[in-house]
Amino acid sequence: MHRPQRLSPGIGAAVERRQTAIDDTATEQQGPGHRPSRGTSAARRLLAVALTWLIVAGVLPLASAEDEFLMPDQAFRISGEADGPDAVRVRWEIADGYYMYQSKFGFQADTVGISTGSPRMPAAETKEDEFFGKVQVYRDSVEIRVPVTRGTGSGNFLTLEATSQGCADAGLCYPPHRQRLLLELPEMAAATPVAAEAAPAAETPSPTQREQSPKALAGLGQSLGLGADDDILPAEEAFLFSAEVAGPDQIQLTWDVAEGTYLYSHMLELALEDGSEVAIGPYERPAGDIKKDSILPDGSVGDVEVYHDRVDLTLPLLRGSSAPTEVTLIAKYQGCAEIGICYPPQTQRVTLSLPEALVTAALPTAAAAATATDAPTASAPSDADDTVSEQDRIASVLANSGVWVVIAAFFGFGLLLAFTPCVFPMIPILSGIIAGQGPNITTRKAFTLSLVYVLAMALTYTVVGVLAGLFGANLQAAFQNPWVLTSFALIFVLLALSMFGFYDLQLPSSFQSKLAEISNKQEGGTLIGVAIMGLLSALIVGPCVAPPLFGALIYISQTGDAVLGGIALFALSMGMGVPLIAIGTSAGKLLPRAGGWMDAVKAVFGVALLGVAIFMMERILPPAVAMLLWGLLLICSAVYMGALTQLPQGASGWSKLWKGLGVFLLIYGALMLLGAAAGGKDTVQPLRGLAVGGGGGGAAAEAVFTPVKTLEDLDREVAKAGALGKPVMFDFYADWCVTCKELERYTFSDPAVIAEMERFVLLKADVTANDADDQALMKHFGIIGPPAILYFDTSGEERKNYRLVGFKPADAFVEHLRRAAP
Repeated sequence: MHRPQRLSPGIGAAVERRQTAIDDTATEQQGPGHRPSRGTSAARRLLAVALTWLIVAGVLPLASAEDEFLMPDQAFRISGEADGPDAVRVRWEIADGYYMYQSKFGFQADTVGISTGSPRMPAAETKEDEFFGKVQVYRDSVEIRVPVTRGTGSGNFLTLEATSQGCADAGLCYPPHRQRLLLELPEMAAATPVAAEAAPAAETPSPTQREQSPKALAGLGQSLGLGADDDILPAEEAFLFSAEVAGPDQIQLTWDVAEGTYLYSHMLELALEDGSEVAIGPYERPAGDIKKDSILPDGSVGDVEVYHDRVDLTLPLLRGSSAPTEVTLIAKYQGCAEIGICYPPQTQRVTLSLPEALVTAALPTAAAAATATDAPTASAPSDADDTVSEQDRIASVLANSGVWVVIAAFFGFGLLLAFTPCVFPMIPILSGIIAGQGPNITTRKAFTLSLVYVLAMALTYTVVGVLAGLFGANLQAAFQNPWVLTSFALIFVLLALSMFGFYDLQLPSSFQSKLAEISNKQEGGTLIGVAIMGLLSALIVGPCVAPPLFGALIYISQTGDAVLGGIALFALSMGMGVPLIAIGTSAGKLLPRAGGWMDAVKAVFGVALLGVAIFMMERILPPAVAMLLWGLLLICSAVYMGALTQLPQGASGWSKLWKGLGVFLLIYGALMLLGAAAGGKDTVQPLRGLAVGGGGGGAAAEAVFTPVKTLEDLDREVAKAGALGKPVMFDFYADWCVTCKELERYTFSDPAVIAEMERFVLLKADVTANDADDQALMKHFGIIGPPAILYFDTSGEERKNYRLVGFKPADAFVEHLRRAAP
């Protein structure tokens, strides 16, 4: 931080006595009513300054370095503004412990054709001076009105020279101090008789004003003694502004700053006119240069951040609609010339055409979108509250935080996602890879294999996520068709058979031989095979979209910043992978080294891989068939564990525990078969079908969703709901989306949720097929993949701030529904 320059107090009494003696002598010689000529006044001021600073130079080495004083510009900060066409107001902010003499103020216009009158001095306080008795002084602040007389053709800019003098209570009196202000005066009434009748409403200067400004500035340059080679450029040439569309969600702004001028960083204001579903996203001004002791636009002096040469700024946009549109950008800025002249504030309006957007986002409310109290704001949805969806909050973390904060936040999000059903299946996959190494696996090798698996998964998530954000396509969804899922499930079945020791059988067909070769390599634990398995796991096992992932995709699509978005996605994936690395490494450490235990452990992992295969097929099979497969797997496993075999005499505790687990699996598998026969759908509550079916007339109610396939279907159903005066809840669902099924089983089936959903018309888009209609519907709303729940009010407008992505438990969902209902 710049430290203000200060003066030593040791010279106080001498300076005060000498300066007052000079002024009193001059007054006695010329009389109290005499006004000295400009030349005489200047000579006397020069003589006073010279004598004063001679005294300062002689006494300063003796001054104490412990007590310091402010420089005059800092002790008495000046500012000014026009007070109508024929007066100006000049204000001084006086530092604490300082005061200014009422009798020492003087004002003089330094602009051709403009002169000053007698200033109107406010009341002052009386100070008892030990040398001069009672004097009138000002403390804290003082504002003086100075009349001005303007001649024909004088222009609208006044350079005012203000003279003043003040002291510090500690004993230092400053010499008379001159300060200059550049002030813009309003048009004189006589010069523009029509303007009084109908002033233009636009903020941009009128053609007459634009023609007069360069002339006024040129006249000001002549009044300051500048030659023809030092002409002041008009603002339009000094700060050449341009704006162009850099993408569906970006505007590139450029200011070319002329040599000898600079722009103020804090004076840049950007806004959009009303009338479009576009808002300015979070952005940061570029770093500038720190200008020391600069003249500020208000005439004061201080340190300020400025721009020289060129300013480039990328402005992110939030699109409320994906349709092409036009926006009007309003850019306000102000700058100065190095010679000490400040230009008046500039306003530029530019109309730009934005192409179709791939992803839309919730727009901020009008209050949040405003860049200044009087700046135009982009239109916003009708939401009256300040609710922000979770994915938009996460996108704002990316936009407003540093790289390390983003990495830490998304790594934490990944740790939380690691314990969701979309990631659970990867645990037996990796564990099976480790177990396939046999008894000679070491902890180091287990860690290496786990790390390769997780890195391959993380890189796949990152690449797929960045492509989805930039191009609006979810590559994972493309892998959720029955042929891909069946093929991948078959690979896990083959891997499980290898765990059971059946893999010495040679399969007849060449295709199956290839699969056997892949499986054998996988059993051998080659790094390439592990990496391939990690890649396929990322594409096929976990296609669900969670709020952190969707927030990162929103940020990438809106800003085009694939680097920061990719870093966030990689951190998210590594957070998901850390538990996998820990489990894989510990599996390598805990696995038995030799003996019959190794066969048992491999068999356990074989069963787990069969469970992964059923988990994959569960996305495309009817619920009853999936429950049947789960029941058979559990019963077969129980038989293998000895659930139906009598324990020998003297069996160990481990054998008893093993059989106990087998009996549990046998019972649970039997319940699965019974539930499947009764029409049950829930593997966690297999007898739920019996409970509902046996209730007769008391059967539990279920939420009924109307299916929607195309955008036309949606518009028709939303219009019907509006005619009934009911809002709409619109659910994106897919059979291959695990979180979607969680929502159906544990949230939508809750009685409190069902009761609250009766206030809505319920619509559902089943995007399992991921065909052209499904992709068009998701692209229209900027949905990368399911699950996603949208809400519409009775007028048919989406309440974007209430979009829900990912799973929400019943209690939290009830509260969300109450807030989403208009």
